[in-house]
Amino acid sequence: MIFKSVGDGRPYPEHALSHREWARIPPRQVRLDSLVTTKAVLDLHSLLAKDSTFYGDLFPHVVQWRGELYLEDGLHRALRAALHQRSVLHARVLDLDAPAAPAEPASE
Repeated sequence: MIFKSVGDGRPYPEHALSHREWARIPPRQVRLDSLVTTKAVLDLHSLLAKDSTFYGDLFPHVVQWRGELYLEDGLHRALRAALHQRSVLHARVLDLDAPAAPAEPASE
């Protein structure tokens, strides 16, 4: 199997990251067999949408939540990597498991 499992939906909480905020996350290598997809079907409407990583970000978007890695966007890139017999791909990983940064004190 290419992926750890094929899901249908996002089980993690909404993060509301903009494209600009995703772009600030440095890409890292992720094993394909550690990913859980959030889409069971590769839909051409989604693939060709303006906010798809097909036209925008070169790196898939992955969300780490409760120890699992969820492929949020970039299924087409992950499948392409698998078809080229690669076991890893570079992705931007949003770590929702990381403790929240403490709020900065208000300046007086």
